[in-house]
Amino acid sequence: MPGPRSWAPPETPAEMTTRLRPVPTRRPARTIGALAGVVLGLGLIGGAATGSWLTGDSRAEPTARTGYTEARTLWHSVPVDTLFPRTLKGDGAGPGAADRVWTRIAVAPDGGCAPALDPLLVKTLQSVGCVRVLRATYTDATATSVTTVGMIFTEADSDAMRALRSRFTSQGLDERPDLMPRTLPAKGTVAAGFGNGQRASWTVSVLTEEPVVVYAVSGFADGRTVTDPQPADEAKAEGATSAPAQAGLGHEATGIAERIERGLRKTVSTATEKPE
Repeated sequence: MPGPRSWAPPETPAEMTTRLRPVPTRRPARTIGALAGVVLGLGLIGGAATGSWLTGDSRAEPTARTGYTEARTLWHSVPVDTLFPRTLKGDGAGPGAADRVWTRIAVAPDGGCAPALDPLLVKTLQSVGCVRVLRATYTDATATSVTTVGMIFTEADSDAMRALRSRFTSQGLDERPDLMPRTLPAKGTVAAGFGNGQRASWTVSVLTEEPVVVYAVSGFADGRTVTDPQPADEAKAEGATSAPAQAGLGHEATGIAERIERGLRKTVSTATEKPE
């Protein structure tokens, strides 16, 4: 995932570099035939254009920029600080509507899906074609919790993404521990011991406006093993008494995932705005 691209001079238009070849003088017969061909060609083009106007054939129009067409290139064209800001503010995002501030401590190079996700989750995403995964790890202001957030870019269309979201919702796939995303540990940071055994709470969100799945998984910064990880919604529920719930790790996962998702939506929306 590259940073901002360096400026480069624009390419010289091809038509300015093509050599002009001498055109031989045409004979009258050939000239008449050529003119007839031109007239016939213009007639065909005009007819086709008229037909497209009458029938509303969208193929005659240039492809419009949409959230899907723009999002497919984000993973290699947008600066890392845009997708994963160095600092995230979570006003009211903590337990009891407490404010949160998270600091980015690690970013992974964009990579394939197999190294970043458990095999079963990769298999679950086969219907949308997992293309690339972007990941970063954040810690809270007290450095007592760590959270890995990721974006899974797919090659699916809107119908396929809606179908996947429906499947996640109806089958409760976002609450299955065997589909929990992996962590991104980072040596020399408070996330050094943040491995799969330290996963405590998680959330997975299948977007339908863009071909992206956003997830986050949180844990304790001290590297303790968690034997009863809990989905973020359960850990945030009133009266929840599990260790992840008491530590507010469900709020950590949800708060960070939501802000990364909002940033993604804003970036895509800006890219698809029509110039005035």
